[in-house]
Amino acid sequence: MSNKEDDQSYDLQQMEKWLENYFLDPLTTYLDQMQFRIDLYETDKNWIVEALLSQFEASEITVFADNEKLIIKAQKALHLPKNPAEVRERIIDFPFPIVNQKIAASFHSGILEITISKEEKCSGKNRFITLP
Repeated sequence: MSNKEDDQSYDLQQMEKWLENYFLDPLTTYLDQMQFRIDLYETDKNWIVEALLSQFEASEITVFADNEKLIIKAQKALHLPKNPAEVRERIIDFPFPIVNQKIAASFHSGILEITISKEEKCSGKNRFITLP
């Protein structure tokens, strides 16, 4: 077995354990109810994070990649002194640095979809992910 296969096997085992811990953590369910719901998916080429943000517009959402963290923040643009701006935030800790991967985001029908490529590399710098 080559080193590349060993690395992929290790990554798969690490990701399986991380996903299991993430979905069994009671705090995940609590944050789904109190902030906004997040779902995680895996394809052959990507990790996909979906966030249900139906009460926000694309211009009110920011996505930031910070080493192993993906930070999703939504804040209402308009606020009045009697009604402070509603801010919702979720931080997803990955078991590997995501800043090294290509990350893209889109927002349609109240669903934010963030794709983190397993194959395509990027600059390796912390950065905001632009929503089209």
